[in-house]
Amino acid sequence: MTARANGIGHAVWPVLLLLVLLWTAAQAGARPDGVDMTANIDGRDVATASGQQPMRLEPGSTVQIAIALTNNTGAPLQIRQVELAGHVLGLSFFSYSTAVELTIAPGKSESLRYRLELRGLAGQATGLIGGELAVYGASGAAVAAIPMVTDVRGSLWSVYGLFGIALFVLTALAFADAAVAVARHRLSANRWQRGLRMLAPGLGIGLVFAFTASVARWWVPDTGLWLAFAGVAAAVSFLLGYASPTPEPDEDDLDDDADPDDIESADTYRFPAGGPTP
Repeated sequence: MTARANGIGHAVWPVLLLLVLLWTAAQAGARPDGVDMTANIDGRDVATASGQQPMRLEPGSTVQIAIALTNNTGAPLQIRQVELAGHVLGLSFFSYSTAVELTIAPGKSESLRYRLELRGLAGQATGLIGGELAVYGASGAAVAAIPMVTDVRGSLWSVYGLFGIALFVLTALAFADAAVAVARHRLSANRWQRGLRMLAPGLGIGLVFAFTASVARWWVPDTGLWLAFAGVAAAVSFLLGYASPTPEPDEDDLDDDADPDDIESADTYRFPAGGPTP
């Protein structure tokens, strides 16, 4: 009963993590049609920022942001907020919101310019991160947004960096636990339970690899890539655990499982009638 409970416990956190990833990947804000938006940061078009040429963001620097909006709807458009943010797995790791007052009549175009100080960015994120520059209306809903790739020159000890370090520690613990189980022949005799036991280390390896790719600035691991890396690594680990040889019980386990009546009969010497011979 204890071994089975441990096997289930080891399978809980990777399953929960997969559910969280799938839930965050499904989150997407709807954008109303009929609003055209262009923007640039320090004179560079935001729409041109990609994995090969990301928008570099230096902590503590001040950037000039210019936005042009065209209202193609039949009603006045009110803009109350502009937000520059970076997201990973649906989670926001850096965000800078600026309040504005702008009303655009139907069929008209307006623009706004402002200076944004990237204060505290070093403690929020580092590496290549997918972001966007979005404008919000009076209701708080997003009116328009331009996705981009940012190269944040922050610290590894930022919130995003600590997120990756936590993933690494959890993966190392899961891998060590699985290695000890293999070395001590403690894996379950059931193939499915062995596969689930090996699922956690594989899932963690996929997530850590995607995080490393982001921090090392190899490429931008968007939500699809995170899920792909984690899913492939978890599937391979599960198959390795499922196809692994059934562990043989140790001699200690055999002794523990022995029938007490057999042990008593084996250790008892029966003397002949009349008692032992002097």
